[in-house]
Amino acid sequence: MIKKILIVFGTRPEAIKMAPVVLGFKENELFDVKVCVTAQHREMLDQVLDIFEIKPDYDLDMMSPGQDLFDITAKVILGLRDVLRDASPDVVFVHGDTTTCFASALAAFYENIPVAHIEAGLRTGDLRAPFPEEANRTLVSKLAKYHFAPTKISQENLLNENIPDEFIHVTGNTVIDALYIVKEHLKNYSSEYWVNQHGEKLYKKIVDSNRKMILITGHRRENFGQGFIDLCTAIKDIALKHDDWDLVYPVHLNPNVQGPVYEILNDIDNVFLIQPQDYKPFVWLMDMCDLILTDSGGIQEEGPSIGKPVLVMRDVTERPEAVEAGTVMLVGTDRSTISSSIERVLEDSKTYNKMACSHNPYGDGNAVERIIKSMKKYLAC
Repeated sequence: MIKKILIVFGTRPEAIKMAPVVLGFKENELFDVKVCVTAQHREMLDQVLDIFEIKPDYDLDMMSPGQDLFDITAKVILGLRDVLRDASPDVVFVHGDTTTCFASALAAFYENIPVAHIEAGLRTGDLRAPFPEEANRTLVSKLAKYHFAPTKISQENLLNENIPDEFIHVTGNTVIDALYIVKEHLKNYSSEYWVNQHGEKLYKKIVDSNRKMILITGHRRENFGQGFIDLCTAIKDIALKHDDWDLVYPVHLNPNVQGPVYEILNDIDNVFLIQPQDYKPFVWLMDMCDLILTDSGGIQEEGPSIGKPVLVMRDVTERPEAVEAGTVMLVGTDRSTISSSIERVLEDSKTYNKMACSHNPYGDGNAVERIIKSMKKYLAC
């Protein structure tokens, strides 16, 4: 009997990690798959949908200027009420730790529909670090029936919270599946394409083997304010001290990010403040860079997969596996710590090679295959 699955996501990171799941289930004739997007991130979400050629069956189109966590939670729950009753799925898939993830799981719970949680079991142990992600993913674990943990540590976290072992599966992270799909596609693009994407000046610097490139991302709300001021000041310190290094920063659209970034970094010759990138160009930038400086969760998994050292501008991480493996280093938001850590990694070949060559703990690109196999068993397909 064919089983009906509803896959819900709303942000760009969710879309990247859920795209291989959508494609994998759609290729299997045992499942009737519907996709619902909340559009918590509208433009950035649509970019990923285009890359993977996914057309949503339901679009809540809920993004609006100035929306806060109250708005997002309420809109998702109310919007999904009609979607769930129309689609009548046997299971609802959610991903990760976003407000879309939590609110969707709660809506499915209200309708007595089992929830499958992908990227389950990540924990920092502090409900406010990061905020609100740690609370979101912890609450979803209480609502979900099926838990797809990316690593053994995530599995142990769930077991420690009394989640039944029979409903936990270690699969690896689906972001690695997505990364490998896109990285393979990059072979089809010419240098002219990347010149058009980034401009001739930046392109020439990126491909110049005599220059080092640092790729930067930052958007976490717990870093808003002084955290971003310190981050930007550290970047400025590095740029002025090392004029043969290029720092490329796709700047998040949030005004709390754009304000300090443009105020502190706008007029420095070797700092390139660029627009947020589609996933394909961003993967290319990751592949071309020497070092990644980020506060993102997903990049802590993607960077090690392509052999790039990652410095994480957070004091704690829900992804300790890469820290333990040596591919990721926590540097917080202290100005001097950030700049000294960047210099240590890029100027000490032993440190660099140890980080770049360490084992990636987040999977082999076959997470979706394992998820589908588990769901066939659970749903008796």
